[in-house]
Amino acid sequence: MSSVAVLTPESFAEHRSGLKDQEMTGCVPEDEAYIPTYLEAFPPLPEKGAPGEKTGEPASAWGGKIRPIKASVITQVFHVPLEERRYKDNSQFGEGEEAKVCLDIMQRTGAHIELSLAKDQGLSIMVTGKLESVMKARKEIVARLQTQASATVAIPKEHHRFVIGKNGEKLQELELKTATKIAIPRPDDPSANIRITGTKEGIEKARHEILLISAEQDKRAVERLCLEKAFHPFIAGAHNRLVQELSQETGARISIPPPSLPRDEIVITGEKEAVALALSRIRAIYDDKKRKTTTISVEVKKSQHKYIIGPKGNTLQEILETTGVSVEMPPLDSGSETIILRGEPDKLGPALTQVYAKAKSVMVVEVTAPAWLHRFIIGKKGQNIGRITQQLPRVHIEFTDGEERISLEGPTAEVEQAQAQIQEIIKDLVSTHTLSQSVINRIKEQYKVSVRIPQDSERSGLVRIEGDPKGVQLARRELIEMVQRMENERTKDLIVEQKLHRSIIGQKGEKIKEVRDKFPEVIINFPDPSQKSDIVQLRGPKNEVEKCGKFLQKIIADLIENSFSLSVPIFKQFHKNIIGKGGANIKKIREETNTKIDLPTENSNSEMIVITGKKSNCEAARDRILSIQRELANIKEAEVAIPARLHNSLIGSKGCLVRSIMEDCSGVHIHFPSEGSGSDKVTIRGPVGEVEKAKKQLLQLAEEKQVNNFTAELQAKPEYHKFLIGRGGANIRRVRDKTGARIIFPSPDDTEQELITIVGKEEAVRQAQKELECLVKNLDDVVEDSMVVDVRHHRHFVCRRGQVLRELAEEYGGVAVSFPRTGANSQRVTLKGAKDCAEAAKKRIQEIVEDLESQVSVEVAIPQRYHRAIMGPKGCRIQLITREHEVQIKFPERDDSLPVFNAPPQENGDVSPEAEFVAPKCDIITIAGRAEKCEPAKAALLALVPITEDVEVSYELHRYIIGQKGSGIRKMMEEYEVNIWVPQPEKQLDVIKVTGLVANMVRAKQGLLDRVKELQAEQADRALRSFKVILSVDPKFHPKIIGRKGAVISQIRKDHDVSIQFPDKGDEQQVCDAIVILGYERNVEEASQAIQQLVAEWQEMVSRDVHLDPRTHARIIGARGKAIRKLMEEFKVDIRFPQPGSDEPDKVAVTGLPEAVDNAIDHLLNLEEEYVSSHKTLVIAQHGFVVLDAPWNAAGNKAPDMSSAEDFPTFGMGVAPKQASAWGPKKF
Repeated sequence: MSSVAVLTPESFAEHRSGLKDQEMTGCVPEDEAYIPTYLEAFPPLPEKGAPGEKTGEPASAWGGKIRPIKASVITQVFHVPLEERRYKDNSQFGEGEEAKVCLDIMQRTGAHIELSLAKDQGLSIMVTGKLESVMKARKEIVARLQTQASATVAIPKEHHRFVIGKNGEKLQELELKTATKIAIPRPDDPSANIRITGTKEGIEKARHEILLISAEQDKRAVERLCLEKAFHPFIAGAHNRLVQELSQETGARISIPPPSLPRDEIVITGEKEAVALALSRIRAIYDDKKRKTTTISVEVKKSQHKYIIGPKGNTLQEILETTGVSVEMPPLDSGSETIILRGEPDKLGPALTQVYAKAKSVMVVEVTAPAWLHRFIIGKKGQNIGRITQQLPRVHIEFTDGEERISLEGPTAEVEQAQAQIQEIIKDLVSTHTLSQSVINRIKEQYKVSVRIPQDSERSGLVRIEGDPKGVQLARRELIEMVQRMENERTKDLIVEQKLHRSIIGQKGEKIKEVRDKFPEVIINFPDPSQKSDIVQLRGPKNEVEKCGKFLQKIIADLIENSFSLSVPIFKQFHKNIIGKGGANIKKIREETNTKIDLPTENSNSEMIVITGKKSNCEAARDRILSIQRELANIKEAEVAIPARLHNSLIGSKGCLVRSIMEDCSGVHIHFPSEGSGSDKVTIRGPVGEVEKAKKQLLQLAEEKQVNNFTAELQAKPEYHKFLIGRGGANIRRVRDKTGARIIFPSPDDTEQELITIVGKEEAVRQAQKELECLVKNLDDVVEDSMVVDVRHHRHFVCRRGQVLRELAEEYGGVAVSFPRTGANSQRVTLKGAKDCAEAAKKRIQEIVEDLESQVSVEVAIPQRYHRAIMGPKGCRIQLITREHEVQIKFPERDDSLPVFNAPPQENGDVSPEAEFVAPKCDIITIAGRAEKCEPAKAALLALVPITEDVEVSYELHRYIIGQKGSGIRKMMEEYEVNIWVPQPEKQLDVIKVTGLVANMVRAKQGLLDRVKELQAEQADRALRSFKVILSVDPKFHPKIIGRKGAVISQIRKDHDVSIQFPDKGDEQQVCDAIVILGYERNVEEASQAIQQLVAEWQEMVSRDVHLDPRTHARIIGARGKAIRKLMEEFKVDIRFPQPGSDEPDKVAVTGLPEAVDNAIDHLLNLEEEYVSSHKTLVIAQHGFVVLDAPWNAAGNKAPDMSSAEDFPTFGMGVAPKQASAWGPKKF
């Protein structure tokens, strides 16, 4: 028999509490609990191994590794722009609706929210809390504080469930992630559109995620194309128009991630052919842009980036639309000020101009003013500053506490006005507040005196001081010293180049702060960058101002000496050698020469390396860089003198000519001086032999251009230009063909509007000049001519405010055509102008008159109820007919007195015979024009008359054609551009009327009939699916058929595609054992057989009871039922233990097939016997805790003395060991 140990319960209270759960699980009374072994009660501590040693033993209960606890609190910061703020009243910031909303959200979510107002009047919001709380709070903030937009995204109906996810988890996650509200139509709604509500950025992200989910599920064809993010705008096009056109043309769905999402993957889904076509088109666009585009980088102040981006990114889209250039902005949370423009070289210039224009559309200016003056500038209750803001409402003025500056932000012109007004206020205040009010108050408090300063109106210089005689004397002395210092004050202007101002100020004003700290009594004012002024103003005591001026002059001299710049052209392939491994070479050159060396970016085509510093140092650095290149390749450099006027022609369109020379002469680089420099030197650099070859080709090309580049200029009045060009360019083309010279007319933007340039060979240019001079001379010869035009045609020329006459004057050199006044009954028309112009204008007038005389009028009778439909939106259909057929169409006045249906109805497009019906005047439409063009115009008009046709459709299908809330019929009417009329339900007619244009009727009827066939097929399918079988099954088997959480019945429904309904427990009228199965006949029969087979198996099962000692129940069940589940799976039985408090606590029920039940019962009895026999020595002391197999029970050991300080020592006290303890060897 095992020995037992008895210990006091106080020593092991914690251990007893740990065993409570186990004792309660087994439903064992406390006084009958089994005795644990010593190792169970006291798990051993892990052994201390050598450093780095790993033991293969499992970790003990005491020695488990403690995992680090991750922080559960996170913080998110996001920005709400001014234009998207729902509440814009800043006068109550922190007290208005925004604060109430935030307080409500904080109470509901448990997150902490902080609001702050940015310079641009946008909201910065910081949310802190647990991840789930922060996400919920962010979603509510966006919904309640930010204006909401909405958009729809259409994906196949069968993909909706993947967006929702299991139990709606995917949808909730998507809404939290994008801070949007996503509405998915119900399963019975035929609509496939998913509505997204939220911010524009959130909508774009949600839309992208939904389309990605749909693409994943679309099994037809999915292509993922990884292209550089920088080229996505060219594929999407401005305002996404290009990608929409691609989708429409190819039929594929193209998903491009929004700019805010850092992904390169473009997903294309749809039919295989459509996807392949879209893929090839996108690749073609990408390859074309990759080949043609280049980039330039510009530095723009971070504060101006938001003006370039524009509201919701519209400005970037406008630049892309107008210039074809993509503008890549750094992230708003980045400190970078670099903006990259990507596009074709000839378009980068206009795009850059637009970027700078947008950046400078809003100006930020700082006005320097002493901090003590700020409240006087603002005025009482903000009166002074209020006058400025009312006059200039778009200017934002910000005063910074404790700093001597005032910030102004707004449109450039208005900011300049506000700056001038504030500076005027400051000037007045400085003159009237020479003695600072704060200083006066200090003197009053320090010396306990009263100081009275006279008002400006008194025009007195007398300051009155009253109080204690000693205090008055001290105050008087301090005031006199202060006035003397002010009289000693001096202002000095330093002339400093504006480009050096930023260097003097330093990054974040660090360098100028050092100067101000060194000369604290001197105020240093720099001009605003927009003023482009070189004057830096110093103000303060005379001596200090002089010292500060000299100190600044020394700094400026050093800056000028160190700002020398040198550009060195180095072949691109050698840049990496100059940089060296890890930047070692370039770093060494920079340190040893004390210069700044800038290399072009990797994706740049530039080969120029820029060196900045002292001139001698720059030259030394240049020599070292060139020596590296010379060591790597046999390079020669040559210079060729070519007149600067020929440079552009030698470069060619987009550099084609000079590129062809460089390609022909391998490894050669040709560098032209910058435009406007006036230099004639062209540098050729490369291998020795190739440089000579390139030089020869370049000189030969320059000689050819010299010969063919003769230029002459000619002056001609702008009104003559159109006549010189001729109708359709006929005149100028004749001169060009005859002489071979190129003639350039000024564009509307040119300043010299009279200058015509002729370019080509000298002989050709001279000949073309002579011909043009002759034409101009004839035009200068003004003559007056007349012609006869029938009075009835005069109106055509003078109507529409003389439109025809203006066109004649523009086309024929400004010739003046005068028609007689109305009522003069004269046919004489006068022409005055250049002889050739007058003759050409006269000939043109005769042609117009001949056209008018050959015109006829044709009347078309169309009921006036159709006139509006014929005209179309804003008369677009009529305008199209008049342009195509060159006719005029006049509609009659509307007559509302006639009944609406004043003519026999048209059936199927047939027009009633004129013999039987005379049309009223309000139905007559008149067509005027040439006879051969009036008939086609008449036919086109009649084709616009809507007709009505009947389509036979069974009454039972009408409601399905109409659809939910009319969505089905509305979709058909929009698709086919017709009107569909469905009779009232009570009439039960089998006819649907379709009204529309003849061209649309065939498609509409066919579409309607196709829809009818679909519905009939669905009806037949529903009839087949309605096969029903009723099974009679004992109700006791119903829970088993359903299974745990419906697992069994769900599997049957899924396997056989049927609907299975069980009787309602609360409905007494239903048969309690009837199970109804609905579906296709074959599926229903198979499902019925499956259920019957299950029931048959369960009917063969038996249930038997076995009595087991309750103390063993917990051990048999195991931790979380793991042991009993394994046992049930092994024997294919169901085992039920009694509930706590049961009348028969030892009764266990076993259910299953007879043989399996017998085997399971035998196993349970064996387990019970094993557990009971191993604990026959269970002893529970009345007042103590008992363990088995304790170390002191071994032979030769004795139980420890609990009162002994040696066996149970106090912490911190050492005890000399007398003998080996029953606890084992001591460890220190």
